Amino acid sequence: MTPNAFRAMCMLAGVAHLCLIPAMKATAPEKVLIDFSNTDTPAWQVVNDDVMGGVSKSRFVVTNGTAVFRGKVSLANNGGFASVRSSPAKLDLTGFDAFILRVRGDGRTYKFTVRTDSSFHGPIYPCAFTTKTGTWEEHRLAFQDFVPTFRGYVLTDAPAFDPARVVSVGILIADKQAGPFRLELAWIKASSAARP
Repeated sequence: MTPNAFRAMCMLAGVAHLCLIPAMKATAPEKVLIDFSNTDTPAWQVVNDDVMGGVSKSRFVVTNGTAVFRGKVSLANNGGFASVRSSPAKLDLTGFDAFILRVRGDGRTYKFTVRTDSSFHGPIYPCAFTTKTGTWEEHRLAFQDFVPTFRGYVLTDAPAFDPARVVSVGILIADKQAGPFRLELAWIKASSAARP
């Protein structure tokens, strides 16, 4: 029954003030994008500063139901970053307004990155979050806080983040601190505060 038909029936019954229009297509307030406890999780690609002469190292492995992104950042040769990204896959996140990450970190600051262009040199949309050492946390990152960048520089002529065009997500460490790092991820979700 359509909402209009339901409303008309209520009017005929003389109890319109008691009728509530049912949701025809109820949507959950959250959508699981990646759950690392799922053994079918696609492979992720590591991209470190060696693409521009740096010597930082990192690995990304999925084990015991979580993903572990770890390595060592070096500031040598004007480097200073390590990153990993998911395999390209079209994600339409229209209607959502944030990402939620469940992570356990080492006290360092990371950036969750999103791509809307599958080309290697396309812009990325990052949003930073700071971890607590050894503690599982959930970080909610609002879409409005993701701004277009390229190699760390904000792009003033690039389009704003469009949740309907997501093709890849990832993690970046580029906090200008040399040394080892370790970040565990349990899952990544899309969320909407406006949804019931």
